[in-house]
Amino acid sequence: MKNEELKYSKRQNKNSIRNFGAVFALLSLILILNAGSVQGQKAAPTKPMNTADSMMVKQLFFSAIREKTIDNTKRAAEIFERVLQTDPGNDASMFELANLKKSQNDNAGAQALLEKAVAISPNNEWYWAALADSYGKSNSVNKLENVFNQLTRINPDKPDYYFDKANAYLYLKRYDDALKVYDQLEQITGPSDDILASRQKIYLKQGKVDKAAAELEKAIADNPGQIRYYLLLAEIYNSNGLNDKALKVLQQAEKQDSNNGMIHLALADIYRDKKSNELAFNELTLAFSNPDISIDQKIRIIAGYFPKFPEPNAKASALELSHVLTIAHPADAKAYAIYGDMLLQNTKYKEARQAYKKSIELNEQVYAVHEQLVRVELSENDMDATIKDGENALSLFPNQGWMNYMVGVAWAQKKDFKKALGYAKNATSLEIQDKDLLSLSFSLLGDCYHDQKDNKSSDDAYDKALTYNPDNAYTLNNYAYYLSLRNEALDKAAQMSARSNELQPSTSSFEDTYAWVLFKQKKYAEAKVWMEKAMTHDKDNSSAKYEHYGDILFYLGNTDAAVQNWKKAKSAGEQSPVLERKINEKKYIE
Repeated sequence: MKNEELKYSKRQNKNSIRNFGAVFALLSLILILNAGSVQGQKAAPTKPMNTADSMMVKQLFFSAIREKTIDNTKRAAEIFERVLQTDPGNDASMFELANLKKSQNDNAGAQALLEKAVAISPNNEWYWAALADSYGKSNSVNKLENVFNQLTRINPDKPDYYFDKANAYLYLKRYDDALKVYDQLEQITGPSDDILASRQKIYLKQGKVDKAAAELEKAIADNPGQIRYYLLLAEIYNSNGLNDKALKVLQQAEKQDSNNGMIHLALADIYRDKKSNELAFNELTLAFSNPDISIDQKIRIIAGYFPKFPEPNAKASALELSHVLTIAHPADAKAYAIYGDMLLQNTKYKEARQAYKKSIELNEQVYAVHEQLVRVELSENDMDATIKDGENALSLFPNQGWMNYMVGVAWAQKKDFKKALGYAKNATSLEIQDKDLLSLSFSLLGDCYHDQKDNKSSDDAYDKALTYNPDNAYTLNNYAYYLSLRNEALDKAAQMSARSNELQPSTSSFEDTYAWVLFKQKKYAEAKVWMEKAMTHDKDNSSAKYEHYGDILFYLGNTDAAVQNWKKAKSAGEQSPVLERKINEKKYIE
């Protein structure tokens, strides 16, 4: 498998030079305890110090350590510099000062001090380790060979130094030298997965697939029950176009452990590469049924189908795998969340709602799932559920702009504009980056203020909405319609309404608005054309459109047709006194 991770028996091999910084914090104490003096193991200074100078150096050194301990690094560095002025061969001060320079990103200054320190005290492991770190940071990889030679000389039983030396060779593309280091290490520690994997990497870089495979075949022969070796060998074969060999290895592994999910994932890869899609999916299903495989790994596999959407087969496969996920991981909220997403992709809205609710029941602390649930409820016009689940989400996540907006929309749909106004205000105050949300929220504010007869605030809110999104078609339509009802700024209303119809053509309500604005402008012939468009696209037989059409026909001189449409409006449910008067008096009434 491409995603298989070896669990190495001794340590994780690094692909870059190790960072030795973690050991530096205790180094001063170690040096003091082990060296017997602040001068440690250094050679005799070029100029012998008298007793007074020696005492002063000790006092200065300990003063510098105290300053360093309380994070007064600038003062500590100054004191270490004074030590070196009096005692230029004081390697302990060089080392401490080098560490301070590293902390200030002065790697060049630190490196120079460490090179002097190892020259004075060539048997100090910590100095060499610090120098290795410094060379790694400065990309002086060619200098690392000698450093790791010294470290393995000083501490020949520490595997890390051999691995780091081999990594340096690997970086320099000295592959054979790196292999020799692993041979040395194996003599010290015995065989390990770490060494095996490191050798594999080199053999593959050298293009020696046969050698890489041979080592793993030997490991399998010695340890036939260790499935990881089969998986590694199959991966090597598969990566190098030897699919049939990879398949044979995995089939051997399956005989050893038929319930191992990683084997089934690897087999799925092989079958997919061989274009045997049905077999690949069957293996994936078996792998997904295994609860021992990480749910996160399974979710990543499902996500691999996303780029293929909206292809029906891809959506169906992702849906089936996500369902299996809920069976294998029934107590994991993530399983139901991804299942809900896949149900949504397959337009199974009712089932998606149930999956999201189950996910929230298992873990209510994931906001994204709450938002998905409420979005589905709002899209299905279930305003009661939107309000219930939205307000529940806001009790946990009160500062979410989208949730405030959606709950506000639900209250507006239920004609409770006072409550809607509060949520819309929250949304506008919480979001300063999301222009789409701000545009929608200010538009909702405009609707709410209009209902409260606060025309100035309504207009201001609509204008604000359009600054964030000048092409918000619904804002353009609503704003235009409300201006026309007030018979104000009709030219502006006409421009906005025309633009909304350009953005969303064949939208009956938008065409009705434009016809009504034209009617208010006394452009009756044009109004008739747009109202007829609106009625053609109207699937609901709106009473308002019949009434508006009758109004337009009246001003075009066709009174009989006008009265017929007013009667249709009444039959469709409109019961206003004004409409009754129009019918009875056979004339337009404001």
